[in-house]
Amino acid sequence: MPANVRAHWFVLLATLMALGLALVVQGYLHHLGGAGVDQVPVNQAAGNVPDAVSHGGPVLDSRGGTVTSVRPPDRTVALTFDDGPDALWTPRILDVLREHRVHATFFVVGSAAVDNPDLLRRIVAEGHEVGVHTLTHTDLGPAPDWRRELEVQGGQDAIVGVTGRAASLLRPPYTAGNGAITDSMWSALRGLADEGYLTVLSSMDSKDWQTPGAGAIEDNLTPSGPQGQVVLMHDGGGDREQTVAALDSALSRFSEQGYRVTTVGDAVGIDSMRPASSVEQVRGSAFVWGIRLSDFVVTAISWGLVAAGAVTFVRAVLVMFFAARHSRAARRLPTPGRGRRRVDVMVGPAVIEPVTVIVPAYNESAGIEAAVRSILASTHPVEVIVVDDGSTDGTADIVEALGLPGVTVIRKENGGKPSALNAGIQAAGHDLVVMVDGDTVFEPNTVRALIQPFADPRVGAISGNTKVANRGGILGAWQHIEYVVGFNLDRRLFDVAECMPTVPGAIGAFRIEALRNVGGVSDDTLAEDTDLTMALCRDGWRVVYQEDAKAWTEAPATLGALWRQRYRWCYGTLQAMWKHRGAVLQKGAAGKLGRRGLGYLFVLQVLLPLFAPVVDVFALYGLIFLDPLRIGVLWLLFLAVQFLMAAYAFRLDRERLGPLWTLPLQQFVYRQLMYLVVIQAVVTAVAGVHLRWHRMERYGSLRVPQTQRQG
Repeated sequence: MPANVRAHWFVLLATLMALGLALVVQGYLHHLGGAGVDQVPVNQAAGNVPDAVSHGGPVLDSRGGTVTSVRPPDRTVALTFDDGPDALWTPRILDVLREHRVHATFFVVGSAAVDNPDLLRRIVAEGHEVGVHTLTHTDLGPAPDWRRELEVQGGQDAIVGVTGRAASLLRPPYTAGNGAITDSMWSALRGLADEGYLTVLSSMDSKDWQTPGAGAIEDNLTPSGPQGQVVLMHDGGGDREQTVAALDSALSRFSEQGYRVTTVGDAVGIDSMRPASSVEQVRGSAFVWGIRLSDFVVTAISWGLVAAGAVTFVRAVLVMFFAARHSRAARRLPTPGRGRRRVDVMVGPAVIEPVTVIVPAYNESAGIEAAVRSILASTHPVEVIVVDDGSTDGTADIVEALGLPGVTVIRKENGGKPSALNAGIQAAGHDLVVMVDGDTVFEPNTVRALIQPFADPRVGAISGNTKVANRGGILGAWQHIEYVVGFNLDRRLFDVAECMPTVPGAIGAFRIEALRNVGGVSDDTLAEDTDLTMALCRDGWRVVYQEDAKAWTEAPATLGALWRQRYRWCYGTLQAMWKHRGAVLQKGAAGKLGRRGLGYLFVLQVLLPLFAPVVDVFALYGLIFLDPLRIGVLWLLFLAVQFLMAAYAFRLDRERLGPLWTLPLQQFVYRQLMYLVVIQAVVTAVAGVHLRWHRMERYGSLRVPQTQRQG
């Protein structure tokens, strides 16, 4: 792989890793934590908790290994609020505090602080105190060391990143009074004390988290004596309407009873907030902006998923709608041998003139005999021209040894498939030609059915119905489904919309006049069939799809061969789309190709595959952080839409539904493989690398029934 392609792949992988990191950040912040009911744990061991903690004051200092605890002085209330800032309730609480001219301590959740930075700045600007309440409201007691560090440091970084100041007060979630400290929580608090944190518990719990009513909350805030208190209330984590009402009344009563209401730091005589150092500010700012960036990425992905889902659903509806129209446009005529007549093209007499069938061949010894014999078994008069493009495996010798009448072999130096086709066109003895790959066999009525739309002089090319011959095994079944659903169903839509982008190399019919008007088959791209079809559309010719004209082709039998084939197809299609991009601004038939056909290909075969890895990463995110049941239901709905579309396509093609049992597995394996093919093709194209022709391995699986053999 060239260095520039490797570099692009590295950028792609780095991008996916960055997306994954953004999703992990969002999942952790918003789905593994979150403020809720502050019910303290019960019946947990507390034998190792010192008496100075379990029976001391609500403000704990265990720095340096010595445990001390203090409480506010008499007739002093340190008012604290947990779980904010909240966009709805924190402003209302701040308004009440300002009205009563008191200050409080807000123990903020880091993720909420990042979501509401203006509120946090308002808290500080109005003279209130801020403390750490972890990053995601996590119980620090049972948490492993790495998570304790992440939660507390993350909460601190959020405060520093928003306010530029560092906090020294910490309130662990799910704690109230000193009696709630368990052995595991005490172990956590001792470790955090070594990092400079003072633990603030509470001595008076409003129990507003139980939402018992404003009156009950106010009763819980009634002092039993002059002793100083640390009051616990909440400005986030739920509906705090009762808290706001009770706070106003309680503050009025505290004032009437001569209590001083203040912050924890002021109550115990410490300065709990300091200007952050330069290193802390850089770290905090990077932390906050990283979270904001992840918010933006996840929001963009979410909208992208909505758009992708809508496009996928609309595509399914449109494809089935136009396929139904296409099916109704063809009806059986009583005239024997004419197959189906298109009612959306001009009706004329049956096309009975002879046809030249061109078979470009390069090292096709495995299947060339079956291909030639099947063509000669046609019920329509044909001449066969096999153009041997410098084969080294005796392909031309095999055809000549058959000694079949009506078969001409042209030997030429290897020049690529377009040059072989052009050589055949030059030698063609009839005005209508059929091009067929050397790994394809026809049914007896294929040629006759294929050319009937030429009764309309506007038709310049006709696509046949390509079928997978070696459909045994799961890989063959997946390709069979793709041919029936992804290729032939789309061709029905393109036909009705008059924007057919590709007549496949396996089976296509052309007017010599149309081919000569566009200069024959171009070698500008690796998808010569797509390039040629687009050129014909831009020249004003109608290109249609004839579902009754069936050709059986050999599909890749290994993942490696499949990758190489689809890689070439996709790269060549991108080349053709770029070459014919001017059609978007043209009028008439060219404009239909440009705005309808190229637009469809760009959205469905380029943009969606490029977005697919993000969808898969987001699906994993949903399974881990969201509701797995909901994700499973959405996936089943997506699969149901795919199954209905596939079943309808199989019905139109009169195929058995048996292979559709592999459809769920196809979504997990085959879909990702095809998306990666598109991504690599796009990366290669952007890198400006010229891709060489990847010849598909032949397996010799094609056979002609005995009734079709000649000679």
